[in-house]
Amino acid sequence: MKRRAFVTLLSGAAAAWPLAARAQQAEPLRRVGMQIGYAEEDREVRARVSAFEQALKELGWTSGRNIQFTYRWERGDAERMRIYAAELMGLAPDVVLTATTSALAALRRETLTVPIVFVNVTDPVGSGFVASLARPGGNITGFSSFEPLMGGKWVQLLKEIAPRATRIALISNPDTDPQTRFYSSSIEVAATSLSVKLTATPVHDSAEIESAITALGRDTGSGLIVLSGLFTFAHRELIVRLADHYRVPAVYPYREFVESGGLLSYGVDLAAQFRQAAPYVDRILKGEKPADLPVQAPVKFELVINLKTAKALGMEVPPTLLARADEVIE
Repeated sequence: MKRRAFVTLLSGAAAAWPLAARAQQAEPLRRVGMQIGYAEEDREVRARVSAFEQALKELGWTSGRNIQFTYRWERGDAERMRIYAAELMGLAPDVVLTATTSALAALRRETLTVPIVFVNVTDPVGSGFVASLARPGGNITGFSSFEPLMGGKWVQLLKEIAPRATRIALISNPDTDPQTRFYSSSIEVAATSLSVKLTATPVHDSAEIESAITALGRDTGSGLIVLSGLFTFAHRELIVRLADHYRVPAVYPYREFVESGGLLSYGVDLAAQFRQAAPYVDRILKGEKPADLPVQAPVKFELVINLKTAKALGMEVPPTLLARADEVIE
């Protein structure tokens, strides 16, 4: 080959290399829908979502390069959830991440084919979302927050930190969080064994929360268990403020209540669940089916105690309880 022809060929090949490299590097943009059953401005929830996105990034998924997130945030409004679920399905996502039982229920009504990974769902089998934990059998899988004995644990912890409590009110909103009924059996068993009287106290708005906790404050033998749910989580600062003001010993389902000034919490580490969801989304995007990914029950629980609040309430936290705490806020 003549030198001029060789140089021309070499130059043409060199010019083509960047184009070939770009073609090889180009990746399809995968769509991940996010239907989150909480308010967008809730910084604790946003931190959980960020933990999920960071975990995905560590697995090679970068927003804007090979993955695109579409968010739908709610405040527990059932009608809005249905509208948002329909909107997300209209965008043809490759997979959807959802949080809370009611948000998952809205998505389930819209699709039986689009893969869904859930976190913070109380009883996926009892609610009919999956056939079984080991073999979900459909387009849904994820991470359950349901531990049936947790209700009894809340009663035990309340009696341990407030032994004079003989009457316990259970606060929840049955309209937005009907799944709290799954804890009733273990709560009743524990209450009977500890000679505690239970009172179901449904609340539907801020005024009813204030009325209920004000009434508890008039009775020195009262205690409070705040059941997990969209409504109680969204109103956590009001609930904590009233319980502290009226000196009502209270046990909460998540650490965020204690970080807001609540006395004690025991529950699932939800931030960890969001991080755990990332590998499932990764595997689905790479071709695996939700039906083949077992639903995982919670394995990590947190006991968090606010010692500052206990002192303000004039309560002595038993050393044995402090020793078991995963975190003590002072």
